[in-house]
Amino acid sequence: PRQPGPHQPDPHQPTPEPQRGHFDGGAAEQEVSDLVEPMFVDDQSATPGTDPVDVERPSFGLSQVAGMTSVKNRINASFLAPLRSPEMRRLYGKSLKGGLLMYGPPGCGKTYIARALAGELGTGFLSISISDVLGPYIGQSEGAVHQLFQFARQNAPMVVFLDEVDTLGGRRSQTHGSAAMRSMINQLLVELDGIDSLNDAVFVLGATNQPWDIDPALRRPGRLDRTILVLPPDEQARAAIFTLHLQQRPVEGIDVRTLARRTEGFSSADIAYACDMAAERALMDSVSTGRTRMITMADLNAALGQAQPSMNSWFASARNMLEYGTDDGTHAELRSYMKGHHLL
Repeated sequence: PRQPGPHQPDPHQPTPEPQRGHFDGGAAEQEVSDLVEPMFVDDQSATPGTDPVDVERPSFGLSQVAGMTSVKNRINASFLAPLRSPEMRRLYGKSLKGGLLMYGPPGCGKTYIARALAGELGTGFLSISISDVLGPYIGQSEGAVHQLFQFARQNAPMVVFLDEVDTLGGRRSQTHGSAAMRSMINQLLVELDGIDSLNDAVFVLGATNQPWDIDPALRRPGRLDRTILVLPPDEQARAAIFTLHLQQRPVEGIDVRTLARRTEGFSSADIAYACDMAAERALMDSVSTGRTRMITMADLNAALGQAQPSMNSWFASARNMLEYGTDDGTHAELRSYMKGHHLL
């Protein structure tokens, strides 16, 4: 019979056991392949379009946003209910003019909510940030703003998301003599004014962590005239976030309700980071011992022992603004929340 070559295993010889301390990645994958999906998968929730600019087509809606009932109710009243009941909209004279400004601590899901609205409406999702429009030459930035809004109108229905709108539309009094920045802000105001007269099916949402830095002109009626405070996720939402970030990983004995109760004040990003730390702990243990094991509550408890809520500095800035700044009542909900949580 033909003898195996120098680099071919002999099929008649038993497969040697892995040495202690040696991690067999192939064996580990085989061991858990019937329990979980692959460890790392591509996010299929939003697929970039084939348009000249990066337009996403989110496939999930507001029902996939756990908790945040007040935020979803406000979005429903501002956009969804009037759109779904045109007769009632005409009867009560409900206008779709203007947009929504979402503000709150970083990492609490403002972008996710905007994508969910696009998925709920079945529209494209066009995200605009300062890096998309800022150019080195005079007139380039305002030209880019106009082109993006014009593209949204021509391809409506479309959700236009102004990410970190305080950088796009900061106070013109603080631009320190930058004519280019003032011109870009002026162009943004022009586009927001014209959005409804040119096309009713363009829905504008802005998001910011620093609402007190936004030019007041952006908040006038017909622009970003409605405000939604996006707070840290409540207990129900935190449990759902833990489930989301652990469902594609090999886990056992995980009590997400206990984890949710323990993480009061954590943002969505903080929870995702804790899950990554727990997975890393289990992975390194498996590598060092040569035996694959699941992620357990011990790993998550250890991760939460090291993780800290990342929003403390944001609430400190908000406290300074509420105590010493000028508040026209826009931040009444934030003031109430901070007093209720002994942050003010």
